[in-house]
Amino acid sequence: MSIKASGHETTDQVAGKAHEAVDRAAETAGKAEEYTREHTSHAGERVREAAADAHRRADDALDRVNCYVRENPLMSIGVAFIAGALYAWLTRRR
Repeated sequence: MSIKASGHETTDQVAGKAHEAVDRAAETAGKAEEYTREHTSHAGERVREAAADAHRRADDALDRVNCYVRENPLMSIGVAFIAGALYAWLTRRR
């Protein structure tokens, strides 16, 4: 009987250690998940802010171009013509 009793004790100790290890792993995984969710959320916010900033900059650039074209219509037509001619010349050479 003493062999069986010590066998049960050993099994119980091993089972207890296994449960402790699983509990520690679950706790660590929970912390890792929380960390990942938090940083993913912050990254998403930064991406949205960068996209909004890029949109504002693009709008500002478009406004400046519109103002320049309204103030200098002939120069704008000339620049557009030269750019188109250069593009046509470059694409024909290929």
